[in-house]
This record gives sequence, structure tokens and C-alpha cells, in this order.
Amino acid sequence: MLFDPVLVRSLSLANRTVMNPMTRSRAVQAATPNALMATYYQQRASAGLIVTEGTSPSPNGLGYARIPGLYNDQQVQGWKLVTDAVHAQGSKIVVQLMHTGRVTHQANLPAGARVLSAVSGVCPGQMWTDAQGMQPHTEAQAMTEAEIAHAVEEFAQSCRLAIEAGFDGVELHAANGYLIEQFLNANVNTRTDGYGGSIAGRNRFALEVARAAAQAIGAHRVGIRLSPYGVFNGTGSFPEQDEQFKALVQGLSDLQLMYLHVLDHSAMGAPAVPAILKAELRSLFKGPFVLAGGFDRDSAEQALVEGRADLIGFGRPFLANPDLVARMKSGAPLNAPDMSTFYSADATGYTDYPTMAG
Repeated sequence: MLFDPVLVRSLSLANRTVMNPMTRSRAVQAATPNALMATYYQQRASAGLIVTEGTSPSPNGLGYARIPGLYNDQQVQGWKLVTDAVHAQGSKIVVQLMHTGRVTHQANLPAGARVLSAVSGVCPGQMWTDAQGMQPHTEAQAMTEAEIAHAVEEFAQSCRLAIEAGFDGVELHAANGYLIEQFLNANVNTRTDGYGGSIAGRNRFALEVARAAAQAIGAHRVGIRLSPYGVFNGTGSFPEQDEQFKALVQGLSDLQLMYLHVLDHSAMGAPAVPAILKAELRSLFKGPFVLAGGFDRDSAEQALVEGRADLIGFGRPFLANPDLVARMKSGAPLNAPDMSTFYSADATGYTDYPTMAG
């Protein structure tokens, strides 16, 4: 099943493998994609579906050094290099829209950008800045309702630009402790207005972004990624967590989105997402369902055969193996990823991983 074609809403995919979004930090000039990035994605275009690295819909969301954006024409033109390269190989590609919110340092933001989140305060931990090395996160300011509405429109406009850039759709990043999950997670979101204080309040921003994206480009072009039980960027479990995610997924299903992408971080040391919750989310979402987190060929095949998912996401295996699909088909050994080059600025550890062909 893993290598069989599949229809995801109106999108025909050559197989059921998904290349997971992975930050690679190669947008070295003005958060704009470039020819090196086009080569990287083209090399991996045997994936049924590529989900790009997290891409900011706003200058305010460029939290990490050298991550790309999608909010101006220069970035649209840069992304066209990528989408043209992938489509030339017969694959499909969506852009993951990731607003980092409080997961940022001011040195990584362009002039005039602000650090905004669901609430004021500092995200735990540190991050890399090219200008100042490792630094604590910059203190965020709580978003007003007007700023929330503006952020929703930034997501919608980025979706429009994504279609202009040639993408087959978008994936909203509502996982890993970034802006949308900063509203979802009760350990972060202590608001007492209509965007917090209850399951419905905490879910409101995510659903407003999803609704605006669907209205902008059609629900059949909008996927979303969730990471229940994740602990990244100061999130973690909270009371009513399962009930909240089930309510959220019901709302997302009602919008008839392109797909739901559920990430289990347990392979990276986080608590496992209970199998029963995954099954409940799968049942609630009446559409294509993607599972990701620690899969290899055999476990992916098993998940598909057992009906636990329609597609399976692979992250680091695709990073280190441009020809991952061919390797899995033949049972060939995989290249090991070199973590020291994950976030550097050049081709080393990016476009120079060997294929079976040499």
C-alpha cells in the first residue's frame, strides 16, 4: 500500500509517502527561497507529497535564522523555483505555514517586526541567532483581538500567495509550540477573553485560521498539522487535552480540509500519543489522515494495512536520502543524517547526500 497511488481530495499522489516539513535554514537572503532550495526539494520529489519546511506568513513569524517567508512577491518568485522543480519530477508540494510567535529572538526578525503570542512572557529555552549566537528567547507581547484578526488575515493572504507561487496547497502548522499551538495549549494560553479560558476559547484561533485559509483558496487545498502530547517549546499535557483535540478535529472536519496530519513525538523522547486518541481523531476527521513520527517502511505499511492512516510522513529519512522511496522499495540501506549540518547555510549536508545511483 505504501507505494500505491492515492487521491487526497482532488490531488492525485503517486504514492502514500509524505516528506515531512523540516527546518533547514537555507533561505539566506531576505527569507527568500533560492536555487539551492529548489535543488533540495527536486532531489526528493519521489515522495507522493512534499510538505516544505515551516514558512512564515508574516515578518513577525520569522523566528529562526534563515527560515523562508511567504508574504511578498520576491518570496513568491523564489518559491516558484521550488514548485516548478518538484512538478517537473511529477510530484506534488504544499507549503507549511509556520508563524513562530514567541519562539523567536528579535535578532532573527526583520526591522519593524514584533514578537507576539497568545500571552506575554518568554518562551523557555534558547535559540540560535546568526548575529549573537545562542540567546534566550525574546519576551513576547500578548496579542490584542485586532492583532489576532490581522494574523488570521496574514495566514489567508499567504495562502493566496502560495497558489500564485505554484503550490498544490498549504499545511497550517498548529503543532510544536508555535503560534497556533500557543493558543491551543493551556500551559501557554492563560487568556481570559474569548481566545482562552475554555476548550472553545483555546481552539478559536486555530479554527479561525483554518476557516480563513479555506475561504481564501478552497478547503480542498488546506491541510493542518497537530502534535497532541508534544512538549516542544514549553507546551506539554494539560487537563481536558484529549477532549480539546477531539473538539478541534471535529471542527476541522466540518470544514472539509485537505487532510489532517498528526505527529507523535515519542520517537524524539516526548510522551506517546495514546493509540486510542489517534484512532478517535482518525474517526472524527472525515477525510485523508496522515500519521508521522518514527516510521520506517515496515511500520508504515502496517499502519496503512490496519487502516490507522491514509498516508505516512517521513522526516529525517527523507532529509538524508533523496531517493528514500526507491531505497524503501528495494530494501536498500539508508544514509544516516548528519545533525551537525541540519541548519547550516550551504549545500553541505543538504544537497550532497548520495543516492543509490551514486
